Amino acid sequence: MINLNDSYAGYSPEYKFLIGEVIEHKKYHYRGLIVEIDKHCKAAENWYQSNQTQPEKEQPWYHVLVDGNHNVTYVAESNLERDKLGHPVVHPMLNLFFYGIDEENNRYLRNKVPFNPGKPPDAPPPPPPLEPPSSEI
Repeated sequence: MINLNDSYAGYSPEYKFLIGEVIEHKKYHYRGLIVEIDKHCKAAENWYQSNQTQPEKEQPWYHVLVDGNHNVTYVAESNLERDKLGHPVVHPMLNLFFYGIDEENNRYLRNKVPFNPGKPPDAPPPPPPLEPPSSEI
């Protein structure tokens, strides 16, 4: 499914990667799907200090749905590279935040459900109510 109207939400020339793009972590070699981007690290200082890699804070940081498990990671741009496999991402929250895929560009299409790392949604929002058919007399 391709929908070019909303498929590239989150694009900015200051980011190397886009929302919906599949990436690989350079050091830990897991694949994942970018669900949200911060212009710089917004994590608490104690979290940052406990991070083994401690990359530069003043660069884009990405919220990533990790392929093949339930984890969501927060990763600095300098630790990411583009996915080379092109395989689909499997994650239990994928359908909460994405509604399709642009297969030609291997980019998932982001919906409008807000991503809140402190409180992810439990389920996708309900579909809009269907209008009853108009009755003609």
